[in-house]
Amino acid sequence: MIMVDTKPFAVVPHGKGFFCAMITEASPAIIMRVKDFGESDLLVTFFTPHKGQLKGVAKGARRSLKRFVNALDICSLINLEFTSKREGSLCLLHSGKLISPYPALRSDFGALSKASFMIEMTEILFPVGVADPNMFELLKEAFEAMAEGRPNGLIALIFEARAMALGGYGINLERCAVCGRPYRGEGMAVFNREKGTVSCLKCQEPSALSPAMTPDTVGVLEKMQGETLYQSKSLMLGDETLEELKSVLKLHREYRLEKKLKTAKYVE
Repeated sequence: MIMVDTKPFAVVPHGKGFFCAMITEASPAIIMRVKDFGESDLLVTFFTPHKGQLKGVAKGARRSLKRFVNALDICSLINLEFTSKREGSLCLLHSGKLISPYPALRSDFGALSKASFMIEMTEILFPVGVADPNMFELLKEAFEAMAEGRPNGLIALIFEARAMALGGYGINLERCAVCGRPYRGEGMAVFNREKGTVSCLKCQEPSALSPAMTPDTVGVLEKMQGETLYQSKSLMLGDETLEELKSVLKLHREYRLEKKLKTAKYVE
């Protein structure tokens, strides 16, 4: 079992005063990106439960892999030892021990493309300095589910709805954004893109930018936003519900994040 140390500095007595000594931390981490850095180093972006997204340098990792045996492949789950120098600076990576490589993600282009979409969403919703253990679990569970052979498209859809909610951009499904009448799962609802909520048919007409949603679609979206991925694994979606969800989530994502993700083409 890995103990996560969230205090990278210790105050150590020294003569008449004190100095701060950097402490090596150990944490589960998901590898998000890896690229060459200098002649023999690697620059690694990784995501942890309690510190979120971090970047660090693995010194000499391209020449000697003894400290990182098969551990620095993208999408891999590892136990990572690293030292944080100061907030906003690159970490120094000391060693990594592979927990799960999720090989199916690299042997299946569809799965890898969906994983790339999930990584990009995580980077945007939880930039450096913003941590959420629930987001770490969501990303890990999504990779595990796809590695087990569950439908990539459905996993990506559940991931997107839950990630947006965890990032503070959940769609409010409780009441009409205009008249305030509670939505009780009866009759069609209309997605209100500008307010990130729903409206009733009396207050808003459906359109290309404000698509209608059946009660089933609203119910499924509510579960996706509020449950863990494993709790949502039993969801059965009909073609109509699936298409409505894709349309609403795409409109919501692009409006709230104010950009089109580079990897969005893999889920649209």
